[in-house]
Amino acid sequence: MRRAAAAVVSRTPFQCVFTYVADLKAGSHLAARGGTSEADLAITAMYDAQYGSLVRMAAVLLGDIGAAEDVVQDSFIAVHAAWQRLRDINKAVPYLRRSVLNRSRSILRRRVVASRHEPAHEPDMPSAEQGAIARLERSAVIEALRSLPARQREALVLKFYLGLSEEEIAAAMKISTGAVKSHTARGKAALRTALEHRRA
Repeated sequence: MRRAAAAVVSRTPFQCVFTYVADLKAGSHLAARGGTSEADLAITAMYDAQYGSLVRMAAVLLGDIGAAEDVVQDSFIAVHAAWQRLRDINKAVPYLRRSVLNRSRSILRRRVVASRHEPAHEPDMPSAEQGAIARLERSAVIEALRSLPARQREALVLKFYLGLSEEEIAAAMKISTGAVKSHTARGKAALRTALEHRRA
């Protein structure tokens, strides 16, 4: 995995994860290694089941499809590196979600700091994916969602964009289910108020 991770640094985030998983499925890594490792099988299964929804979740939080793909790629690599400790896909999936959430938080914190020091500049021409995200950002719901406190926003995104249960949200956010219920209820109320103000 270390050689695989190092080899894909020059590619785009999506190509990094997609190419690695495609290689695993095709067996191109396996002849030299003598078989498929447990971690490789787990990464392949999680990629098939989780990649798209995790990128969408991160894109909602970050408003940037490229950054979202970066976050998810790095999170898959982190899961592979931690596999000897996890050794169970039922533990690895919550770990993967937490990793995406924590890395998204880190990017948002860095943006706040950077915005205080960077001069304004003209944005690059958007890709088709970035254009889709831009259209999503213009919707009233996404704008209102981004105005919520971080914990409320994360709870709502995990619940309504990923469809997670309260227990799964608690595991991803590393809080109690009671706190999940509180953040979700307050977030829904605040979102409703924000949308009513926009319509007024």
